[in-house]
Amino acid sequence: MHIEMNCVKEKDIRRTNIMNRESRIYIAGHNGLVGSAIHRLLQKEGFVNLIVERRSELNLTNQQAVHEFFLGEKPEYVFLAAAKVGGIYANNAYPADFIRENIQIQTNIIDSAYCAGVKKLLFLGSSCIYPKLAPQPMKETDLLCSYLEPTNQWYAIAKIAGLMMCQAYKRQYGFNAISLMPTNLYGPGDNFHEKNSHVLPALIRRFHEAKIKGDKQINVWGTGMPRREFLHADDLAAACLFLMQNYDSDELINVGVGEDISILELAELIKKVIGFNGDIVLDASMPDGPSRKLLDVSKATKLGWKAQISLEDGIRSTYAWYLDHIEHFRGG
Repeated sequence: MHIEMNCVKEKDIRRTNIMNRESRIYIAGHNGLVGSAIHRLLQKEGFVNLIVERRSELNLTNQQAVHEFFLGEKPEYVFLAAAKVGGIYANNAYPADFIRENIQIQTNIIDSAYCAGVKKLLFLGSSCIYPKLAPQPMKETDLLCSYLEPTNQWYAIAKIAGLMMCQAYKRQYGFNAISLMPTNLYGPGDNFHEKNSHVLPALIRRFHEAKIKGDKQINVWGTGMPRREFLHADDLAAACLFLMQNYDSDELINVGVGEDISILELAELIKKVIGFNGDIVLDASMPDGPSRKLLDVSKATKLGWKAQISLEDGIRSTYAWYLDHIEHFRGG
């Protein structure tokens, strides 16, 4: 049921894309991988009115609670980094959760932001919502050009709905909402769960545990041949701030590094960083997913943004963070 709300009329919305240090900025999902990186960066850059709410304090799937939050806090800018995310196993195991919760979260926040007179909202999609057989590297115009990857189609449908909602609210109401399409992410604050994590943090955990136990080998899912692009969360945070200040189109924009690496090469790099001395054994009976996922980042590059953190440096900092928080991940 839709909760009625006195929305700010289009003519009343102040059109400005420049946040200042005193702007009221809401970071939805500030404890997650991306949200925490955005939070750290904004603090570092001197933004003093950052609004954050823990999940226990604000249920983003509750429409009325989100509407009331926006009316009470009156944020001027919103970074929508809240989402339910996971790897191949999680997407296959919990399809209903992924489509339901993501649609609820983004719908509640986008609608409430418009109705409360937010000046600008930044929505985060994901490169995994591009079609399974999209041309490589993937351009922004490739979205919806073919069918989706079956292993994460429920998450993809939800995120595509969010992108379209941002476009629709801008075109019909003049609401300033932009949508970013980041590539595969990693970094401090990542999910290292034994089953529900993405490939890079999953490999960091498995190589570390194999090293500690003195194992002679470690199994890696799939053939090792698929190629993936990896962007450090701090680089994405920098892109979010840059584009929030410099981009206003309702067309989505890719954010990545413009280079990819095979899963086997990734495993070898993580093995090197962690110092595991055993062998890597590929398990070809497990699913690979798409053969390649590389973004065309020329649009962001022309605007003046480029990733700065090398993959090896990023893995080292992520592994250091994992070691500092390892007790949190024991048993799960």
